[in-house]
Amino acid sequence: MAVVSSAHSTIFSKTSLFHHINGFKRFSFCLPFSSSAVASLSSKKKWRQPVASSMLELGGIKIAKDDVVRDDPTNNVPDTIFSKLGLQLHRRNNHPLGILKNGIYEYFDTNFPNMFHKFDDLCPVVSVKQNFDDVLVPADHVSRSYNDTYYVDSQTVLRCHTSAHQAELLRRGHTHFLVTGDVYRRDSIDSTHYPVFHQMEGVRVFTPANWEASGLDPTSYAAEDLKKSLEGLARHLFGAVEMRWIDAYFPFTNPSYELEIYFQGKWMEVLGCGVMEQEILKSNGRSNSVAWAFGLGLERLAMVLFDIPDIRLFWSTDERFTSQFSEGQMGVKFKPFSKYPPCYKDMSFWINDSFTENNLCEVIRGIAGDLVEEVSLIDNFTNKKGMTSHCYRIAYRSMERSLTDEEINDLQWQVREQVQNKLNVVLR
Repeated sequence: MAVVSSAHSTIFSKTSLFHHINGFKRFSFCLPFSSSAVASLSSKKKWRQPVASSMLELGGIKIAKDDVVRDDPTNNVPDTIFSKLGLQLHRRNNHPLGILKNGIYEYFDTNFPNMFHKFDDLCPVVSVKQNFDDVLVPADHVSRSYNDTYYVDSQTVLRCHTSAHQAELLRRGHTHFLVTGDVYRRDSIDSTHYPVFHQMEGVRVFTPANWEASGLDPTSYAAEDLKKSLEGLARHLFGAVEMRWIDAYFPFTNPSYELEIYFQGKWMEVLGCGVMEQEILKSNGRSNSVAWAFGLGLERLAMVLFDIPDIRLFWSTDERFTSQFSEGQMGVKFKPFSKYPPCYKDMSFWINDSFTENNLCEVIRGIAGDLVEEVSLIDNFTNKKGMTSHCYRIAYRSMERSLTDEEINDLQWQVREQVQNKLNVVLR
């Protein structure tokens, strides 16, 4: 299930939108790109952006870089995002995200033996219909905007949530499944936000034979089973913690809930969930059924379970990070190795009507990559002429080494130049 909105939740969460197949043939739901893209599918140094491979294989389909990153007014996918396609951190058994994924698998395999089919290699390039329409995201929802979503073309996106595969799996006859994958969203820059993160979606479908003897109506039966199942998952991951259910709203479930746990002295949202809207079931051949669905962000939970302070660390290849984690070792506490100080640079400019902070962060990430730790608005005002000025503070810090003054000054010069040219703002 998706929650509509951080590290990060699903289209099941507050602030954002939201194959390992046991005994089943591997298959992919990667939609052919619209328009011309379908034709091109085929069987102490200065810091530099990683060079992306020009050809990838995702979910069994070969995709060329030119299929995803194009000089087209309907395309807003930068090289930095393409470079993350195919890395699939969630499929690495010695990585915190892979360890967490497998820990969740263990819970479902133990409590629901041979019931849930697992998918973790589905292609992240999907249609607008899959990503939004199939899960009832309203046509005017902010998540559909180019400011929030990476568009390959007007009808094709990089999935914002794993719920993009929900309808297709239901149509193929699956009634119990877990979908894990990398998802993409244009976002702010800080220690808990990154434009690529990972989610898990879970769905369980019930038939009349399941609920008729219970004395409950179908919706109540599904909601009761949902809460029991997810409370068990929370105990499996976090131990004997206090929990509470919060009523929520998501366009694809009714009723909808968020599960919170009291952990390390505060309430923390774990996931979003609910009873699937009947319209989704009917549209996909399940008119006499009821279902529950949940969605969770792997980074959000892994940062807590493993004490990882910065979401950029999940992408580190530094052995001082990777060597700390081993397959099956849930909750091993990360030992920080970076004591390098941040370097702050401020930048002020007059904005225009089309300016958005997401566009600013996209430009900065395109130049500084993972060397930028945070971008924050520290001042703004409007003068007598009605012109509005924003002042942003950019924090540069490597997780692995000290940055030189020359390096930071060079990056900041490039940032200033590109912000002015690409966003049409006037520097002050």
